[in-house]
Amino acid sequence: MAKTLEVYLHDQLIGQLIQDDGGQTVFEYANAWLDRPGATLLSVSLPLRKERFSRNECRGFFAGILPDETKREIIARNLGISARNDFAMLERIGGECAGAVTFIPTGEPLPARDYRYRVISPKQLADIFKELPKRPLLAGEEGVRLSLAGAQDKIAVRIDGEEISLPLGGAPSSHILKPSIERFAGVVFNEAFTMQLAGESGLATARVEVRESHKIEYLSVERYDRTHIQSGTGITLDRLHQEDFCQALNIVPEMKYQKEGGPSLKQCFELVRGVSSAPVVDLARLLDFVIFNYLIGNNDAHGKNFSLLYHDAGTVNQQIRVAPLYDAISTVYYPELSNDMAMKLGDAYQPERVGPRDFEKLAEQAGLAKPLVRLRVPELALIVLDATAKVKINQDVAQKVAALIRARCEKTLKRFSS
Repeated sequence: MAKTLEVYLHDQLIGQLIQDDGGQTVFEYANAWLDRPGATLLSVSLPLRKERFSRNECRGFFAGILPDETKREIIARNLGISARNDFAMLERIGGECAGAVTFIPTGEPLPARDYRYRVISPKQLADIFKELPKRPLLAGEEGVRLSLAGAQDKIAVRIDGEEISLPLGGAPSSHILKPSIERFAGVVFNEAFTMQLAGESGLATARVEVRESHKIEYLSVERYDRTHIQSGTGITLDRLHQEDFCQALNIVPEMKYQKEGGPSLKQCFELVRGVSSAPVVDLARLLDFVIFNYLIGNNDAHGKNFSLLYHDAGTVNQQIRVAPLYDAISTVYYPELSNDMAMKLGDAYQPERVGPRDFEKLAEQAGLAKPLVRLRVPELALIVLDATAKVKINQDVAQKVAALIRARCEKTLKRFSS
């Protein structure tokens, strides 16, 4: 028997996700949404049309909302569902997702605007962090319906001053918390430093802060896909729609790396040129992100680590822009991680082989002027090098990462001066 999930964008019903009698998941827009003035698409990969989208046409977007495979396996066991069943997973945890999309079982009302939150103490937060490896995203916790993509343990919360709360019933969160990982020493400080370095270098970047709860260090990341709006009851937290580049290109998350069929930098720049409301600005922003990831040694910058942000979605004033930088970390600090970059830069997957000619080839692929790209690499390297002295460092791993990045910037400057 077919099953249906109502798909909402903000508080507007825009379509249905349907699992047919054969177990295949398809999507169709609601006629009322298609007829609405200012109706906007759910994804670049899902243009407005009356015909249903097949599983192959829509899986890249909907599967991309869910956690990566390892976490999905654990969540599926905890919930008693199949890890490969995207529909069942979204039914159980698709309340608070990235962006402004929400999934509600047919017949159930959309949660009212008087969202509920459960305040947690520092001790309770520490206990949650300890529980996450066995219970990713707190799946199965009463009232919690949370889905975030990625492989790292994390939890979405609302932070109001010093008070931390769990969102219930589909209420929006304001921050994502990432606890330390035993396998990768100082990863919290590594990411905090690189993200703060990006901001200090003038890049649009998600704001981060290192915190501690009962001796567990964690990174607090302010969500760029959330905003505060003025309403009749005061200032309330609201969602901004977003999708990552894999979703926009209908590439399933298990193929996010270019070598496995994932997006190339050429595809990423073509996407931005085709959909951005300010392409000149956003192409320059994406170029800076690519150069910055190269300079800090972030080899894991795949298609799900770049996103599009939809402002005023569902209105005639909608603007699509490249989202701020997120998940930037110096992976080369950990020698056990792959030394291949997630996306080829020019002709090279190995960062040590990248030189000026590779950036010139990137310029060709991206449709950018070669002189502009060739000048921007050393220019940004010098900016990042200077910025390493401006970011406050009070931890050993962060100091080592800073030294590593300084060396990479200096090496890049020498390569581009010859």
